[in-house]
Amino acid sequence: MLVAGVAWGLYSLRGRGQGDAVATNAASFARALPLSIAAWAAAALLGVTRLDPTGARLALASGAVASGLGYAVWYAALRGLSATPAAIVQLSAAPLAAAGAVVFLGESFSPRLRTASVLPIVLSICGRAGACASAAARAIGARER
Repeated sequence: MLVAGVAWGLYSLRGRGQGDAVATNAASFARALPLSIAAWAAAALLGVTRLDPTGARLALASGAVASGLGYAVWYAALRGLSATPAAIVQLSAAPLAAAGAVVFLGESFSPRLRTASVLPIVLSICGRAGACASAAARAIGARER
């Protein structure tokens, strides 16, 4: 998750400077397509996959359409944010998704989920204020008790 977060942050910082967010994302998706097809073909050759037409349509809708639109909206919003507020907004996505899972899917709001939801946001806000290390030490100490 750490690598994914860093990669997403770098992708956002690079994309913020691009002129046309939709064209930039379309080009990124197009560059990723050959690797995706190769991975699917390798899995098919190994017999560990099957293609369900409904699943394929849903995957395309989710991956290409929803993600593409999401990136375009994100880059449009990113133009008005500096790096730190943008990072806080990014880190809010996972807790919001977790809240949706609790509300709409009946997931348990366990202590682990609470910690995983709150800690990234608190640490990013503390980092802006310069108190990140002490807040992290307190949060880790409280979690271990």
